[in-house]
This record gives sequence, C-alpha cells and structure tokens, in this order.
Amino acid sequence: MKNIRITKEFTFETGHALYGYDGKCRNVHGHSYQLAVTIIGTPIETPGEVKLGMVMDFGDLKEIVKEEIVDPFDHATIFNKNTPHVALANTLAAEGHKVILADYQPTSENMVLDFASKIKTRLPDNIRLHSLKLRETGTAFAEWYASDNPE
Repeated sequence: MKNIRITKEFTFETGHALYGYDGKCRNVHGHSYQLAVTIIGTPIETPGEVKLGMVMDFGDLKEIVKEEIVDPFDHATIFNKNTPHVALANTLAAEGHKVILADYQPTSENMVLDFASKIKTRLPDNIRLHSLKLRETGTAFAEWYASDNPE
C-alpha cells in the first residue's frame, strides 16, 4: 500500500475569552489562527480517473475545512456556553456580531479536538485524518494526531 499524507493550511481570525482563567486570557481578545490539516490515503490509480494520482483534491479538502471551520469561526467570538460572558455574547449576537457558544472552554487544545471531530465526519471512507496543528500565535500551538486518539 502506498499511503501518502497531504496537508492544506488555512488562516482565520477568532476572538475568545477563557472563563475562570487566572491570566490575561480571561479577557476577550483575538488571534490570527493558522490551521494545518493533514490527511492520509492512497493516491487514485484508476486509469482515466480525473483525479488520477491524488490522495484527495486539495480543493475538496479546502471545501470541507472552509465549511466546517473557517467560515463559522472566522471573525467570530467564541465563548464557553457556561461562562458569565453569555450576557455579553447575547448582546453581541443581537447587534449582528458572529458569536459561537461552545460546549467547551475555547482553548487551542479544545478547539483542535472540536475541529478533528468535525473534519473526520466529512472525509471519504478511503481517507483518514492524520493530524491537525492549530497555531494560536507565532510561538504557541496545539496538535492533534489520530495515532494519539484511537477510536
């Protein structure tokens, strides 16, 4: 078998606040996130196939990640739905701002877990999500690997 990994990178701007945190990140602030999505599969070998030699068309992967992650999160503010910031979130939403109330504390670690579950459900059966790397700043990132998360 000839498994190959391919990676597509994405950027988006998202604000958040960490409820209960003991540092500056308890305040509403934002990041220019960079997300690297790596999938693994066997290149198509069927003669005459328009995507011959591809594990997956980068455009198809882009469409999935754009619909599941980039479009919803770009220029949104994400809050833990159990935070006292819910009043602020509701005010922002009522004024037309993009707000996400998540079931988790919006750390890079939890966001990358959320992203992995969303992307995995959209991949074709012959393609597996290999890893995600979510860069929050130039020096800080969270990574998710399928090998660390057996199902």
